[in-house]
Amino acid sequence: MNTIRRNPPKPAPSRISGTLKVRTRDTTEQTAPTAREDSEPARKPAPARADKPAPKGRPAREQGRGEQGQARADREPRRTERDQARGERAAGRTERDPARKERDGARTERPRTERDGTRGARGPGRDDSTRAQRSESAERGPRPAPARSNTADAPRATPERRRADAARPAEPHVERPTRVPAAAGEVPPEGVRLSKIMAERGICSRREADEFIERGWVFVDGKRVSELGVRIDPDARITLAAEAARTQQQRVTILLHKPVGYVSGQPEPGYAPAVSLIGADNQFDCDTAQRFHPSQLKNLAPAGRLDIDSTGLLVLTQDGRIARQLIGADSEIDKEYLVRVEGTLAENGLDLLNHGLWLDDRPLRPAKVEWINDDQLRFVLREGRKRQIRRMCEQVGLNVVGLKRVRIGQVKLSDLPLGQWRFLREDERFG
Repeated sequence: MNTIRRNPPKPAPSRISGTLKVRTRDTTEQTAPTAREDSEPARKPAPARADKPAPKGRPAREQGRGEQGQARADREPRRTERDQARGERAAGRTERDPARKERDGARTERPRTERDGTRGARGPGRDDSTRAQRSESAERGPRPAPARSNTADAPRATPERRRADAARPAEPHVERPTRVPAAAGEVPPEGVRLSKIMAERGICSRREADEFIERGWVFVDGKRVSELGVRIDPDARITLAAEAARTQQQRVTILLHKPVGYVSGQPEPGYAPAVSLIGADNQFDCDTAQRFHPSQLKNLAPAGRLDIDSTGLLVLTQDGRIARQLIGADSEIDKEYLVRVEGTLAENGLDLLNHGLWLDDRPLRPAKVEWINDDQLRFVLREGRKRQIRRMCEQVGLNVVGLKRVRIGQVKLSDLPLGQWRFLREDERFG
């Protein structure tokens, strides 16, 4: 519980005169007149009021202000004496140095804002040599920033290094000769890439060629080549090591009778890829051929497309040579289809199906198309664009209701059941 005392004890009067750590000055002390005192009227020191009790009714705050004013008055004479001593020392240096005297005189004649280029004079007692250096720097203008180096750890260039670089003459501009591209069909003088020649000759695919080169299984004119990107003469003799031949023999090619509803390439939402049908359970030639091993699915890719609504022969292979033979840009392997249609054929529709139609702003290669019965056509094509047969029939008034591929080159679907697969035999060739 808080209580209020009616008669609180009175504090003893303070015996400290002025502000703490400030020495009192005898009012009778006389100081020499300075330049500042000549230009400004002398301040009269305020009388000391520490010992004099505050008048009745005067607040204690005003009494504190009086003490602070007395302290400032006590410090002012000491500042004046200190500034006068510094001015005398600067004047002595100027008298001893005639050049400094001339500079100081010239600086005095100019306005204060032009004296050092920034703020003018800082007051008495500053080092004149420092102000002279600032004035000369301002007259010369700002110094250009040094160029930055791209290397973080590069040492700073010394003044001698910079002067030597500035004195060095500029290097003359040399125009490089324009490279003229080789004419069409002309072989560059440095040769052709080894992997490209191997693929063109049907030795292997370019990917397989790079693999064989890295393993050192390729010989050019009897010399082993193990570096990628090597260029050789197009007529050079290329041979493979026995290890490469065995590797190619181990790579399999599979023939699948694809059902409707499976995609031949990349899987689509809601549909399974055709490669998912390859397994030991549905191998057709398990009694006469090698047994299936899961490692044979590695790098197994379809060589050609077959639409999701189509059925028939689909080739999946690990051998780049076969893939290039079937789907390469220069492939001459033909493919045979049985197509069931409905609708009314245009007057010259059969002729157009054989040759004369365009797809995707490009003409189609000649084909062989003929009637088998009233509602079935046989197509023999040498190219395979997306949904090509269906789009060809639409242009002549027909609608495809069933499509089956029965042959690729010399390999036929034959009696392979729907949804099953077999290995390509050693005596079978597509072309």
